[in-house]
Amino acid sequence: MSNYYVRKLNLNPTEQLDSLARAAGELYSRTLVSFWRTVRKKGVWLSGYAMEKWHISPLLHAHSSDAITQCFYSSLKSWRVRRKTDPNSKPPKRRRWYFKVIWKSTAIKIKEGKLKLSNGKGNQPLIVDWYWQKPKIVELGWNRASQCYELRACYTTESVKNSLEKEVRVASTDLGEIHPMVIADGINTDIFNGRYLRSVRRYQNKLKAQLSKLIDRKKKRSKRRKRLIKSKQKQLAKLNNQIKDIEHKLTSRAVSMLKLRGIQTLVIGDVRNIRDGLNYGKKVNQKLHQWNFGSIREKLEYKCAKAGIKTVLISEEYTSQECLKCRKRNKPKNRNYRCSCSFEFHRDGVGANNIRAKYLGEVPVVGLMARPSGIRWQPHIQCNLTDNCLLGNPLPFRDGE
Repeated sequence: MSNYYVRKLNLNPTEQLDSLARAAGELYSRTLVSFWRTVRKKGVWLSGYAMEKWHISPLLHAHSSDAITQCFYSSLKSWRVRRKTDPNSKPPKRRRWYFKVIWKSTAIKIKEGKLKLSNGKGNQPLIVDWYWQKPKIVELGWNRASQCYELRACYTTESVKNSLEKEVRVASTDLGEIHPMVIADGINTDIFNGRYLRSVRRYQNKLKAQLSKLIDRKKKRSKRRKRLIKSKQKQLAKLNNQIKDIEHKLTSRAVSMLKLRGIQTLVIGDVRNIRDGLNYGKKVNQKLHQWNFGSIREKLEYKCAKAGIKTVLISEEYTSQECLKCRKRNKPKNRNYRCSCSFEFHRDGVGANNIRAKYLGEVPVVGLMARPSGIRWQPHIQCNLTDNCLLGNPLPFRDGE
């Protein structure tokens, strides 16, 4: 027996959906009444094939009508099996005002990111935005918990597994000022913590201000002034080397992790124009102008080239604002993204997954995504494939950091 995977999508009630569910309920009721009336008057149990030829709905696809009739006969079959052990079991005799609508593979088409479900000749098809492969069968039913219609697309486990293996070979990274890198591969989302890098940068700014004040107090061309200038250059050069060391170790760990997971393409969010017309205030402007996204990108590119991983630049406009579940735009107010559809995730993780989805041209499957995991920078660490973090044991990390 084959295993199946079901992808669900909520749809708001519309006139078309109501009419389809009503047509399905009317056909099911006609089938039920005709069957028991024939049993009562003729003493004959009509076969499913005869009933499919007798009753069809002009508002549904022919195979959808057959599927609704088959649902009645499936219930009848299960009752006949159960009554052998439970004499109090009752057969299906309840009429339905609404019923689920089923589309088989012959009525399903996918074109230009749209799922087209045929409802027979002369009827308007049901068209839904769809970013996945063609399902084997589609069912439309009512979700009592959400009080809306639910579209259930059924796939075989083997086809889903093959598609996921293909998808997971592409990863994306969202470059940030707070978190230098956030890498997503469709299932895992890894956040590289930049707390230590920011602390070194803040100390560098304070040291610049203190030494500049001392230098300004000294007489020009004096020996004390020259010694202070030389000392300032030496101390700042040391801090610059520390910053480069942190960036090298973070990017080396990231590339090693990608190579271990079998990633073949890394999509990098392009933020080269983020400073154009920038004016967010003195403090924020200073942070963004000191943000070394170009240095981190260059290190990622040449290290990925050595590891045999292709790198691609792609625009990251609105990627941190678009919900991964309902695809609505909502500007986050803090480090965690919250949407009105109850979806919550790390905002940089949302951006990284949307960059990957933008490159692949499809919507990520939220149900397959794991909770974001954090990776801290540690001094004197060896960036190789035997690192505990790369083997699935990330360092402790809180989403808000």
